[in-house]
Amino acid sequence: QVQLVESGGGLVQAGGSLRLSCAASGGTFSGYMLGWFRQAPGKEREFVAHIGWSGVAARVTDSVKGRFAISADNAKNTVILQMNNLKIEDTAVYYCAADRTLVFHTLPDDYDYWGQGTQVTVSS
Repeated sequence: QVQLVESGGGLVQAGGSLRLSCAASGGTFSGYMLGWFRQAPGKEREFVAHIGWSGVAARVTDSVKGRFAISADNAKNTVILQMNNLKIEDTAVYYCAADRTLVFHTLPDDYDYWGQGTQVTVSS
């Protein structure tokens, strides 16, 4: 059974940085797309970034471009979301997700497995 476990969330001041990790287990991920989504209170879950397990096809959404970067560490079965210059509007629960296809999916329904989420709070 595929399991995804996020870590690295917390409270940070605006302009600060956080590094989120997603540890994947229970499967062979070579053909998967790994993604990050976030959900703020009262809002729908939204796409943040995704990357092919081999490290190809990395993409971030426009609102975080230039501030966030996604990478994959195959040796550790981990996907990283490096978040710099954080803004108050980045406050949300961040979820790691896995898609069994190497397709540029950005909708939550297209992802097959989900972690429990990690809270990111950015203060002024």
